[in-house]
Amino acid sequence: MVQPTNQELTLETENITTEAEAPKALESDLIYGLESRPPFVEAVFVALQHVFACFVGIITPGLIICGALEVPPADTTFILSMSLVVSGIATFIQAKKFGPVGSGLLSVQGTSFAFLAPIIGAGTAVTGAGGTPQDALGLIFGLCFFGAFVEIFVSRFLHLANKVITPLVTGVVVTLIGLTLIKVGITSMGGGVPAQNNGDFGSPVYLGISFIVLAVIIALNSTTNNYLRMSSIVIGLIVGYVVSIPLGLVDFSNLAGLPAVALPIPFRYGLSFDFAAFIPFAFLYLITAIESIGDLTATSAISGEPIEGSKYFKRIKGGVLGDGINSIIAACFNTFPNTTFSQNNGVIQLTGVGSRYVGYFISVILVILGLFPIVAGIFQALPQPVLGGATIVMFGTVAVAGIKILSCVNLTKRNSIILAISLGLGLGVTFVPEILENMPVLVKNLFSSGISTGGITALLLNIILLGRE
Repeated sequence: MVQPTNQELTLETENITTEAEAPKALESDLIYGLESRPPFVEAVFVALQHVFACFVGIITPGLIICGALEVPPADTTFILSMSLVVSGIATFIQAKKFGPVGSGLLSVQGTSFAFLAPIIGAGTAVTGAGGTPQDALGLIFGLCFFGAFVEIFVSRFLHLANKVITPLVTGVVVTLIGLTLIKVGITSMGGGVPAQNNGDFGSPVYLGISFIVLAVIIALNSTTNNYLRMSSIVIGLIVGYVVSIPLGLVDFSNLAGLPAVALPIPFRYGLSFDFAAFIPFAFLYLITAIESIGDLTATSAISGEPIEGSKYFKRIKGGVLGDGINSIIAACFNTFPNTTFSQNNGVIQLTGVGSRYVGYFISVILVILGLFPIVAGIFQALPQPVLGGATIVMFGTVAVAGIKILSCVNLTKRNSIILAISLGLGLGVTFVPEILENMPVLVKNLFSSGISTGGITALLLNIILLGRE
């Protein structure tokens, strides 16, 4: 089951630990270990299951961002294609490991959901000021490019970061990622930005389709069949897609004009920069690094590899460094930040295959899918209500993951105050963004995202306030 939040969304950050506090290895009954080489047919079969588990998670952020910024269909299709291509390249880097770069684990990379709010915020600021969607993309990719250096830097000092960014801080941020994105999911359920412009937002047809998708996902998730549970979101989207066709909500006219092959074009939209808009990106790259530690720790444990000691920390540092470099590659090739996907850990458990060589096959499949625009074009035609029915589950899952992290925190008086103020301010600017209307541009851009407002508040209070944690 594809549940994004870096990524994506079963963010197992409760596994974030220091070397001395590393959790016990998960018991696994692997058929093929990390360095095993499965036969070709078996490797391809397992790779396809990984692709099936992460495909929707890779392209959904691009769909949401392009829909919110009203990016032309041709550009949207190109960006979705590049999301698949870059995810393939990034997965290969993680699995292959080049010097200090990469974890050397079967760690699948995909587009991060964590950056949606600041990306949409930065983009709409550009279009609201009279810029084109392409101008907005140039700024977004510039912010993503330079922000990735924050994660690269942090990867060298992970042992220090863990002392500052505790589970309390991470739990606040992950919870806010989910809660602040709920608005995006609900907007899609009502028909998205086009419906708001056309005056038919929230029509019974749109809501009916969304709830059909939602019902299918819930029903399949309630079964005991692992394959149906893993495929629930994909099947839900397909059902919604099929239902939408006779209702005239699916437009295939753009498919005819698509090129046969989409060749990567570096810096197609250029790179621009705005320091005020950059702050939330820098902060989220910091949080993404910590989240990746949890995902990589889980992958290492499930693969029967060490989850403590020098080998483990070297692997974790390489994985986070790979995240940062892969996000630079993503920005260069016109797509959004990449991170480790935690849902693929379930595929390792299900198949009993933890071989990193399967990652090579996953990479090839993703690149091939991305090079053929027809694949992205079909998904680009996905109606907003169909997408909304699925994303409301995805984003809700992120919030639940954050609550799960917070449930492991000792809610002393100090921690309760930090949690209350951080969530209050983070959700406050999300619900009432006009509260910042009269503030300087730098302050407005820094705190316009509920994620950055709540996260920065939690981080500062965690450093400043004394008392028992």
